[in-house]
Parts: sequence; structure tokens; C-alpha cells
Amino acid sequence: MKKMTTKKLNIQEFLDQDQKKDLLRLLTAGSVDDGKSTLIGRLMADSKMLYEDQLEALHRDSKRIGHAGEEIDYALLLDGLKAEREQGITIDVAYRYFSTAKRKFIIADTPGHEQYTRNMITGGSTANLAIILIDARYGVITQTKRHTYLANLLGIKHVVVAINKMDLADYKQERFEEIKADYKAFVTQLDIPDVNFIPLSALKGDNVVDKGENMDWYHGPCLLEFLENVHVSSDRNFDDLRFPVQYVLRPDIKFRGFSTSVASGIIKKGDEVMVLPSMKKSKVEKIVTYEGELDYAFPPQSVTVTLEDEIDISRGDMLVHPDNLPRVERQFEAMLVWMDETDMNLSTQFYIKHANNNTKARIDEIKYKVDVNTLEKSNIEKFKLNEIGRVVITTTKPLYFDPYKKNHQTGSFILIDPVTHNTVAVGMIIDKLGSSSLPSRITDVDKAKIALGEALIKPEEYVQKYNQKGETIWITGLHGSGKNELAFSLEKKLFDNGAAVVLIDGSSVRSGLSRELDFSPADRAENLRRVAHICKMLNDQGIITIASYISRNESLRNQVAEIIGKDRFHLFYMDADLEYCKNNKPELYEMLEQGKTSGLPGVDLEYEAPNNAKLVFKPEQNEENLDAILDYLAINKVFPNH
Repeated sequence: MKKMTTKKLNIQEFLDQDQKKDLLRLLTAGSVDDGKSTLIGRLMADSKMLYEDQLEALHRDSKRIGHAGEEIDYALLLDGLKAEREQGITIDVAYRYFSTAKRKFIIADTPGHEQYTRNMITGGSTANLAIILIDARYGVITQTKRHTYLANLLGIKHVVVAINKMDLADYKQERFEEIKADYKAFVTQLDIPDVNFIPLSALKGDNVVDKGENMDWYHGPCLLEFLENVHVSSDRNFDDLRFPVQYVLRPDIKFRGFSTSVASGIIKKGDEVMVLPSMKKSKVEKIVTYEGELDYAFPPQSVTVTLEDEIDISRGDMLVHPDNLPRVERQFEAMLVWMDETDMNLSTQFYIKHANNNTKARIDEIKYKVDVNTLEKSNIEKFKLNEIGRVVITTTKPLYFDPYKKNHQTGSFILIDPVTHNTVAVGMIIDKLGSSSLPSRITDVDKAKIALGEALIKPEEYVQKYNQKGETIWITGLHGSGKNELAFSLEKKLFDNGAAVVLIDGSSVRSGLSRELDFSPADRAENLRRVAHICKMLNDQGIITIASYISRNESLRNQVAEIIGKDRFHLFYMDADLEYCKNNKPELYEMLEQGKTSGLPGVDLEYEAPNNAKLVFKPEQNEENLDAILDYLAINKVFPNH
């Protein structure tokens, strides 16, 4: 009985000890066939992290589909996709977990091909350390520089340069030193504080888990020993408190807490904190977790904080120390990695997700693109898949951020396409943008256009942005014919379908812009002239306009079409007989019979029905009329324009 109790205690001790182990997240990167997957497979196998059935399968697969000759092909442990195994390359990011007596590890095996740059960015976004593999036969090549640059871009502070395949270079120290010198000459251009070099052979196992006997000239640690002991906990920012609220927790009426993971800094009971953006202050009352209350919390712990005072706080707000505030800005510069198959469109209003905050953002300027293979900078108009560069971004509402180098959690963001909802880019904030350096797209040519009153936005840019052409739908018909009902219904239908549309309502115009005009023929014509100019101005800016006016004869309608532009004037006719109109609007026609009004088209004033209307409607068929108009607009590529 005592033996069982002791055994249970030993298991519990082991579990407790395992729970307290530090976690190291790392990525591997290198050129095609540099041996990334083989290295990780060897690391897992030699550290006794594989089950017997995994080993058996590995031996079996190595003989059947391996690429290592008579040797065991350890890459098969990671190349999980069929295409990867067939080609002997890594395509997707492969994550593997293992642990030793000292530490837990999560490894991201990232593709080496340039077209998979976005995969490396994804795999390295949470990494503490990068292993850059170099084939000893070829030395520092273009891909080596690219992967090092990307590691630097991601803010990875620890790099292990694993010079692999030393067995194919006869284990010569001279070759190792030559590659080491070449790499140092390149990496000095970047900002990576900790760079280490290890010669190894992943296939043979030299300097992976054990030293081996082939490189007695190397006196440094083997790879696993280095990974077990590299110090990364101090890389976190413990100085600047950033607590971006993710949830407001209300399990009952007595408890109101604010939950998230601590992005940076240390939060303690009794600390004075400030809430952004309200700038209200309070003190921390409790720090609550599932296992009980804490006196303090630090990154990356997930906790719930309660405050002494009742303050309005919601998702996206941030708790900080009053004497240590982040940037609170709408404009900033950032390094951007384009991750979408579709090219960047600068006119798009993206959604930006930053910390636990969401708003809209636009890219104001592309300062330059970086060639990740040569580090050369060039001017371009838009980014394509996997391209990287420096941009200026403006958001709809202020963000609370720090430069990415100072704080990864509050210095990074993603951009989301508003139509497809795909993540199109990831970004690392460089810093805020001073008002003196705000981008200006006003050139001398633009200034000349402005002086002449010419627009800086091209008509085709409006079409591309709104997916429609700015044109006018003009509906004519008698009083009471149902043309207004059709116009208002059409406006709602187009709006619901995503169109940018404005209804020019006769009553609104008469009560404002044309309030001094009466209903004489001359003033009626002047009212229509004003409405036509409003339609033209809106059409010029890409907006669809709907106007419902009697416009009683061909001459008046032609004048309106001339002002708006005949190519974007669409005349529709509501064909209702006088009897229908009287029943639909009896009060107006009764006033005419009583002599209280006059000049009613179709009764005591001539109304000329159009013979050139694009569509003719009957008022009793309102739904069918709407469908006919939508079909007409689609066929003529007014809306949608595709």
C-alpha cells in the first residue's frame, strides 16, 4: 500500500514539475533541401520523444518513400502532406511539440520557397528563436539572407545558424569558419542581438543531440543543449503595462471583471490604472484566475481584473499605468507583409484588428518595397502576394499601440478585406507619424487641376470602389401614378444590395433648395434644372441618383438629360391612367375640382407621355417593376458593375 502511495506521489511530482517547465517556441528556415525537416526529426528521435509505433512507421516509410538512401529519413516525421512527401519538400507550416527534462518546445518547420513567405511569417509570428539552416556545400545564399531578414522583421532576438551537412564538407573547420564570416558580414546590417553558430550533420546526428566524434575542433554546445539553456524569458516586456480588455465578465450582479491575457508589464493589487480611451482612473481591487486570486500578474497570464470604482469599460479598451501611456494615434508607419492572392488596392477601406480592437483603416502611402533577397528598396504602386514594404496607415478611430520592437503584442496588427473577409496583410508598427510628415499626394499636376476645379479622383476609381457607375434613374408620370412609391422602394432595394444611392425627393427640394419657387411653368423648369445639377454632382462622385418628377414634356426632359449627361440619364415612365391617379391621390384632384389649385398635368395642364423611355411600368405591379429595374441596371452594368 505504501508503494502505491509513493508511486502516486512520484507521478504527481513529475506532472507538477512538467507543468512548471519553460516553453520555447522556435522556427526553422532554410533553402530547399537544407535539411530542416530532417533536423527536427533527428532532434525528436535522438531525444527519445518518439513512440515505438512511430519509430516502426518511420523505418518502414524510409525504405518505401524516403530520400536518404540507406539512412533513416527523419524528414518524414514532419512532411505530413502527400505533396510534401512526394517532392521531398516542405509546403505548409508543420508544428511539432516535444519536451526534455529541462524545457518544452514547439517547433514550426516553415517552407523554404519564396512563394511561401507568408507561411514563414505565420509560423514565426510567436517564435522566440529561429534556426537558420545553411548547407555547408553552398554557404550563405539568397534564401539565407531572406530568412534572416524575415526573422529580423518578426523581432526574433535569438538566431541559431545551423551549418548543416558538414559530413558532405568532410567536417572541415575551415569551411565552417568561412560560412560563419560570410553570414556575420550580412547580419550586421540587421538588428538581431543574439546570433550563434553550430556545425552539424542532421542526417548523421553530429552536434544535434550528442556531440559525436567528427568535429572535435568545435567546443560549443550541441543544438539541443543550446535550446535547453538559451534565456528568453527576459525578452518579454515587463516594464509597460498593457492590458487590452477582451471580455467584460458578469457572472452575477455582484461581480464585474475585465478579462484578457496580460500583453506586457506587471499588474498588481492596489495599482493605480488608467482606462483608455476614457482616461478614467481607478485602483486594482482583485486579480482573479480559475485557481484563485493573485497578488500580481504578468505576460502571458490570462486573468480577470476588478477595479475599486465603477467605470464604463468595454472590449477594446486598455488598462495602463497613468505614468506610462502607449501611443494613442490614428496615423502610423508600419512594415507590411501582403498575404493575399489578390493585389493590393489602395482605394480599399480595410478592417484592422489590433490587440482586441477593431476599426477601419486605409493605406495612405507606400514608402517603399523591400526586396527580401537583396534588401534593396524600390518604389511601387501596390503590393502583390508575399511582398513586404513600409507603408503609412490611417485608422478611423485611434489605436493604443507601441512600436513593434518594444512590444510585439501592441505593435502588431492584421488587415482584413471588407468583402472577402480574408486576412490580406500582417503589419508591424514602426512608430507614430508626426503631423509634419503626414503623406501628401498633391503633386504639381494635381495643384493645376485643383486650380481649374477638376477632380483628383478618376471616374473609373469611383466605379472600382463602389462597384457601380454614377448614373441617374429619372421616373416620370402623373400625380398619383405611383412613381414615388417606386422610387422609394427602389432606393431601399439598392441600398440593401450594397449600392451607394441617393433619392432626390421633390418635397425636400421644394422645402429647401427651391423654397422660393412657385408652380408656374418657368419656376417648374427652374426646379428641374436645380435637381438635374444635384444629380450630376452626385453622379460625378460615383453615386447613383433616383429622381421622381412629373417633368411634363419632352423638352423639359431633354434639358435635364443634357445637364446630367445623356449617357448616364435613364428615363423610366410610370404609365397610369387618370382614373387610377385620382383614386390613388384623391385629395389633390378634389382640390382641383374645388378650384383650390390649378396647373395639374394631365388635367388642366398638358402632359406629354415619353416615347423614348427605357422602361414602362404599370403601378399595380410594383414588385415586378423593381425586379425589372434591377435587371436593367445589371445588364447595363450600372449596378453591379461586373
